[in-house]
Amino acid sequence: MHKPVQWGVLGAAKFARQFMGPAIHAASGARLSALATSDSAKAEPFSEFCPDLRVFTDYETLLADPEVEAVYVPLPNHMHVEWSLKALEAGKHVLCEKPITMRADEFDALIQTRDRTGLLAAEAYMIVHHPQWGRVRNLIADGAIGDLVHVSGAFSFDNRADTGNIRNRAETGGGGLRDIGVYVIGSARFATGQEPMSVQSAIRWEDGIDAFTEIRAQFPGFTYSSYVSIRMHPHQEMVFHGERGLIRLTAPFNARVFGEARVELHRPGLEVLVTRFPGDDHYKLQVEAFCRSVRQGADYPCPLEFSRGTQDMIDRVFDGAVSL
Repeated sequence: MHKPVQWGVLGAAKFARQFMGPAIHAASGARLSALATSDSAKAEPFSEFCPDLRVFTDYETLLADPEVEAVYVPLPNHMHVEWSLKALEAGKHVLCEKPITMRADEFDALIQTRDRTGLLAAEAYMIVHHPQWGRVRNLIADGAIGDLVHVSGAFSFDNRADTGNIRNRAETGGGGLRDIGVYVIGSARFATGQEPMSVQSAIRWEDGIDAFTEIRAQFPGFTYSSYVSIRMHPHQEMVFHGERGLIRLTAPFNARVFGEARVELHRPGLEVLVTRFPGDDHYKLQVEAFCRSVRQGADYPCPLEFSRGTQDMIDRVFDGAVSL
């Protein structure tokens, strides 16, 4: 029986409080051990579900603690590379929120440091750990919808009223594409195993951030279209359309929060087979996969190289976009 991996969290972010903190606490093979925050009041909600949590007043002190083996980094986007590298140099495994970098070439230092230290470093791209995405990938690979012709995706919400949110601030790496574009792009890459040959895009900018982004791309075996927005009614969907069938995901990215995870397989004769995943928690599954990799050397489903591919496509979307 392997002893639990001792986790620390850098920063008392709302997302860490609501999702990843409880997931680490609940995950098999993990123990939430420490939190670093300069505001003791922000630590109180964590202590409610994890009473023996040790609280540090700064990040460096947590990284210096010998009991902490792995850290979760939920800091603003522009701080991810800096603190992921510091954690690796301090001898800690790292699970950092997405996007782990602002540009694809920043992955080079992370990959080199990971390889040099022999530690695990990964982007917290939780959806690949959800069984609905394993089913989609298998259905496509098995030819359940025939040859894949087109993939479409959408992810939107409206946070214009939350003016102080880091997603609404250019200086913290805000905008919709970095926050949620990783999902419509990365999920297509994960499900198909293909990389884009060409990318076209259009962006509506608002105070230095992308409020709406439309993407079109050509992959070796299919065409692709998607949009993301942080100024539209909440919606998320992914569709994989083949010659003999169609796969639709109704809650592809925020399973259980947006709704029940369902994979619809549309077949000839208007037949629809629905597979439901009512209880799977991809945050918890992500932590458990991470811990298995740390303790048992198991392959991690989302290595930095995969995340680099998603960031490369995001870079191409930004670099080639026309303004709306």
